[in-house]
Amino acid sequence: MTMNRIALGQFEIHGLRDGFFHLDGGAMFGVVPKPLWEKIFPSDSQNRIRLALNSFLINTGQSRVLVETGIGSDLEEKIFKHYSVEREPGLVGSLQKLGFRAVDIDFVINTHLHFDHCGGNTYKDAKEKYVPTFPQAKYIIQRGEWEYALAPSERDRPSYLKQNFMPLKEHGQLQLVDGDYKIIDGVEVVLVPGHTSRHQCVKVQSAGEVFFFLGDLVPTSGHVGLPYIMSYDLFPQQTLENKKRVFDQAIEGDWILGFNHDPDHFFGKVRKEEKKYKFVPLQ
Repeated sequence: MTMNRIALGQFEIHGLRDGFFHLDGGAMFGVVPKPLWEKIFPSDSQNRIRLALNSFLINTGQSRVLVETGIGSDLEEKIFKHYSVEREPGLVGSLQKLGFRAVDIDFVINTHLHFDHCGGNTYKDAKEKYVPTFPQAKYIIQRGEWEYALAPSERDRPSYLKQNFMPLKEHGQLQLVDGDYKIIDGVEVVLVPGHTSRHQCVKVQSAGEVFFFLGDLVPTSGHVGLPYIMSYDLFPQQTLENKKRVFDQAIEGDWILGFNHDPDHFFGKVRKEEKKYKFVPLQ
C-alpha cells in the first residue's frame, strides 16, 4: 500500500479505512470486458472483487472534517455475509489509532447516501435506537440526494437504508446544501453528477496545493481509464464527461486525488499519455 497520510499546505489529510467488502466485478467495470478488468482486479469464484471502504480525515488545525463513513457496524447479518464485509478495526477504531474520538469530528461529508458511503453515519445505542455516530458534527449532504434517498427508484432502492441518514435530521445534525458549497476555509463540496444525479466530490485547498476526493466518480485507480465506468452509475455519460473535466483540471493543477474504494491506494495523481489517462501512485 502507498502512503495513508499527506501534508497539504497547512492541513493534514489521513486516509482511513472502515474495512473491505466484495462486489461483482462486471458491475464495477460496466462495458469493459472481464479479460481487461481482471488484469487489475482479479475476481473470486463468484466473480466478485475485493474493494476498500476508504474515508478521509481532513485536519485543518481548527476543524476536523470526515469524508465518508463506510459501511458501518449495524448492517443486517445477511447483508454482511452477502458482501463478505471485513471490518477491523472499523472507522471509529481507525480514528482512535490517530488519537481522535467520534466527538472530535466537526463535519461529516457524504458524497451520496448509498449504504457503503454513509453506513457509519449512525450506530445502534444501548436502547437499540439508531443515533449519529459523530455527536458534534454537521453532516453535509446535497439536498437533491437527500430527497431522492427518501423515495428512490426500484433500480437502486436497496442501496438506500434510512437508518443511515434519518437520525441525522431527528437529532438536528443534518445540513442540506445545493450545489457547490464552502464548508470552511479551504474545504468545499463540488457537485459532480453521474453516479447519482446529485453526487458531490470534495475539494481541499491550502497554500496553493489541492486535494480532490473523487467519491464514486472514480472509485478506484482501476477506473481512471475513461470507459471504466460502473454499471451502478445512473448517468454514465455524465460520469464520462466529468471524469475528463476533472482529470484535465487535476493534471493542470497537479492535484492529489483521493480514491474511495481502492484497496491499495488512498492517494494518487493522473497523467495523460497518447490521449489516455493513467494512474500515478503517490510516492
